[in-house]
Amino acid sequence: MPMNFQDPTSGRLTVSRLLAWLLLAVSAVFFALHFLHLTADFPNNSPWVDWSKYTDEGWYGDAAVRHVLFGHWYFLGDFNPAVALPVWPALELILFKFTGVSLTAARALTLAVFAVTLITFYRLIARHTRPRTDHSGQSLAAPLCVLFLCISPFLFVFERMAILEPLLIVFIALGLLAASHLHPIHLHRRLLPTLYSLLPTIALALIIPAAILTKTTAIFLLPAIFYMVWARAGYRLLPALRLGLPPLVAGLALWAAYFFLIVRPHYLADYQYLFSANAYTGIELSPLATVVLNTLADGAWMGYSLYGAFFLALILTFFWRPRLLTNPLVPALWLWIGGYFAFLAYHNNLQPRYYLVIAVPVTAFVAIAIDAFRQPVTRSGAPALASKTWVQVVSGLLATAVVLAIVIPDALQQIDYLRNPTYGFEAAAQSIKRIVLADEDHPHLILSISGSDLTLMTGLPSICDDFGTDDLDVRVKKYRPGWYVAWNDVEDDKADAITPLYSMNRVAAYPAMDDPDRNLLIVYRLDPKEPTPPVHRPRRHTPKPLITKHGQQPSVPQLEH
Repeated sequence: MPMNFQDPTSGRLTVSRLLAWLLLAVSAVFFALHFLHLTADFPNNSPWVDWSKYTDEGWYGDAAVRHVLFGHWYFLGDFNPAVALPVWPALELILFKFTGVSLTAARALTLAVFAVTLITFYRLIARHTRPRTDHSGQSLAAPLCVLFLCISPFLFVFERMAILEPLLIVFIALGLLAASHLHPIHLHRRLLPTLYSLLPTIALALIIPAAILTKTTAIFLLPAIFYMVWARAGYRLLPALRLGLPPLVAGLALWAAYFFLIVRPHYLADYQYLFSANAYTGIELSPLATVVLNTLADGAWMGYSLYGAFFLALILTFFWRPRLLTNPLVPALWLWIGGYFAFLAYHNNLQPRYYLVIAVPVTAFVAIAIDAFRQPVTRSGAPALASKTWVQVVSGLLATAVVLAIVIPDALQQIDYLRNPTYGFEAAAQSIKRIVLADEDHPHLILSISGSDLTLMTGLPSICDDFGTDDLDVRVKKYRPGWYVAWNDVEDDKADAITPLYSMNRVAAYPAMDDPDRNLLIVYRLDPKEPTPPVHRPRRHTPKPLITKHGQQPSVPQLEH
């Protein structure tokens, strides 16, 4: 959407347009700062203790890394999540063909995805918050949303990680945008207009399976997209079905083709394992009220000011700005937020990274609400016109105060992370690489729960000590690793799988990051044990049974006196 400083109705420069450009300029600066210290650790002493900082960047890009480095992406019996979630490793594979395998390239790709998210949300919000015709200036919702997203420390730390959530967010956002542009299919028209009108339908048909094959939790977000389809159809059922069924059926057909032609014949065990591996969590393991309260309370991870503003805006929408619900994007964002909250409660494994998927639509709704609330309304519900009344001044001041309450603490926290980067994990990985390559007597293969991250950072081969379709002892016998890398200590089940074949000799330890359960990376060299020689015992002589005729007793030899 082209922007200029001229009021489209009067041709004069407006404060709102100047302010919009200022917000976007500040956003651009903070977005550029995301590229500094790309290989730094997840910030120490942050509010977010998340297991993904040790594992997920390697796990979910493992197929791409292995294909480029070793020529094959699939390790039989090991953890192969790309079977069920192939989209992100496919994108990484394309990138690595040009850049080579590196943590910097993987994280830069995530930031490119984040850039698409920013553009998509700007377009979405600008499309659904048209410039006002009351000469009060253009909507600031879209620039505000972009600013909040770029300045958020929560998004800063997780959008810089090569994990699945950023790509899932952008696919759902693109799905909303495509749904808002859908046209009925009229095959009797001329070819070019028909093809042009089909583009949103084709895009949505590709987005639906792509989102599900990025992260299967996308299923919880599809209602948001189909609400937008319903709104596009004028909130009428039959027209909505005409618009929504073609991309839905085509999208499901693409997913089914992938599953039945590729997964089911070759990799069904790996596909099923990805879901069974998470069976240790679930809503039934805790009282419902506790799960719901914890799920909602942990939303504060995205920022107390932003999260508080979200609930305040939610209440005010019903009691002060009910007309905001006529904007189809607002209920769609609520369905997005509610759908993923439902997943979090159902899954009952409240990791901070999962809230990234909620933080983005929450931020968008807060920006839309602030922009709407800064203008008073008449009794009829329409925006007030003309001169600035005291109500209008107060509304503007309150909106400004909320913006500053969100922006200033977030900006300071993000700058603090940039000023104090640490490289403990990266330095440990490079030291491990030197130890492994210097030893010519042991295989380079590493066994570790963080093995995939180490492979991404060093290029050394690895298998996982925690997840895999084969039991660990089976994989140890099959792959014969030369090194074991553990966090803090060796768990009993890991020792039981390793020690029958190897002696574990501790050779190094590296402090890395701040989690008390995982802050020391310990390296063990696996020295093969001498095979136990077989025990040879003399064969026992078993006397043959005496065979007699029926009823005849065998004679008993008499002892000589």
